[in-house]
Amino acid sequence: MRWLLNIAYGLLLTMLSPFIVWRMVRHGRYRKGIAEKLLGRVSCVQSSRPVVWFHAVSVGEIIQLQKVVDEFQRQTANGYHVVISTSTDTGYELAQKRFPQCQLTWFPLDFTWAVSGAIDRIQPAMVVLMELELWPNFLAECHRRAVPVAVVNARMSERSHRGYLRIRRLLAPLFQELTLVAAQSETYAERLRSMGVSATALRVTGSIKFDGVETNRCNSKTSLLRQMFGLSDSSAVLMAGSTQDPEEQMALEAWMQLRQRFAGLRLILVPRHRERFDSVANIVTAANVPLIRRSGLSENSGSSSSTIANSDAVLLLDTIGELSACWGLADIAFVGGSFGSRGGQNMIEPAAYGACVLFGPNTSNFRDVVECFRENDACIQLETQQQFEQQVAALLNDPNRRLQMGINARETVLRQQGATALTASLLCHIIEHDARTNVAHDRAA
Repeated sequence: MRWLLNIAYGLLLTMLSPFIVWRMVRHGRYRKGIAEKLLGRVSCVQSSRPVVWFHAVSVGEIIQLQKVVDEFQRQTANGYHVVISTSTDTGYELAQKRFPQCQLTWFPLDFTWAVSGAIDRIQPAMVVLMELELWPNFLAECHRRAVPVAVVNARMSERSHRGYLRIRRLLAPLFQELTLVAAQSETYAERLRSMGVSATALRVTGSIKFDGVETNRCNSKTSLLRQMFGLSDSSAVLMAGSTQDPEEQMALEAWMQLRQRFAGLRLILVPRHRERFDSVANIVTAANVPLIRRSGLSENSGSSSSTIANSDAVLLLDTIGELSACWGLADIAFVGGSFGSRGGQNMIEPAAYGACVLFGPNTSNFRDVVECFRENDACIQLETQQQFEQQVAALLNDPNRRLQMGINARETVLRQQGATALTASLLCHIIEHDARTNVAHDRAA
């Protein structure tokens, strides 16, 4: 079975190779970590401490993983050597900033030789996967070596569940081998249970995404962005973040109409993927609107700059790792990825700042979060793009309602917190129990 998977992966990689090569040339993607990914030649500093291997796919998961790793190290008094792996260029760049004291590497592709080589070099005492990053050969190799595998902040959308159920017989052994699955909600837990996760492995911890989010708009990172963008405290800010095509165009056209009625209204655009930064900039300039790009500003920039002082300019956040702080500038926050098939992006961060949060109809990735916000009158879900301008205008005309929705959003986030500490304690229990078991076996031998 494992070699059949190798053949299938090889065929898939061959089919995708023209696209991969094009992205390597056009966007510089996939060039880094080739030996680690294809051959498992990860570098790992030898440590006298047991190794815990944490994996997060990309930027969003890295942000959440930092909370878990920090709490795990706190609860274990930093008694373990932590290795962090990721799969994307942007995830790797952010991990370098977020985990300066941890070893960083790339996650191997799911070929038998790659996963075996990586595990040989890292020698983990436990593997922790963020959300639901399950690869058959990797899990089989961990199981063969008796390495416990935990999945934290686990979720399974209704759409994914329907697809997985069709091949449940093939997937059930993967789910049965997991030592811990910490689910975000009872709904996700039930879906995971139906896939074969054992009752002893399954725990409902809540969503880590609610924990550790910034709630103070005057924090240093947000204040710096406010200064660099030349935003006054009285400026009303409409922000469209984590956007995909055509959400930037929608926000831009609405802002161009709204600013005729609402003087001083500012617009911040934050595309989800960095390869779209230039194309979004072109959309703005093609509309004959002044543009200020974050990448063109230094930390010494100030509102005295003639460029920054242009209140007619659209602001483009074209950097990685500053989205969280930038949400603190928004009075009205549209969370992208919700018009189209992506399933939405994280709306918790703008809510924690007390912004009035809007998003489109497709939020399958955050269904439980959306339901929680809707129950507390803490968001507005749009059905069509045409409603965007209407709803923003209504909120600008009714500042009391806008303020109350922001208060509701922030209070909802605060009530949901606590998942990170519970998750870390479960991980500590697993690795300490495993260590005691190994000691007992050694003594018996």
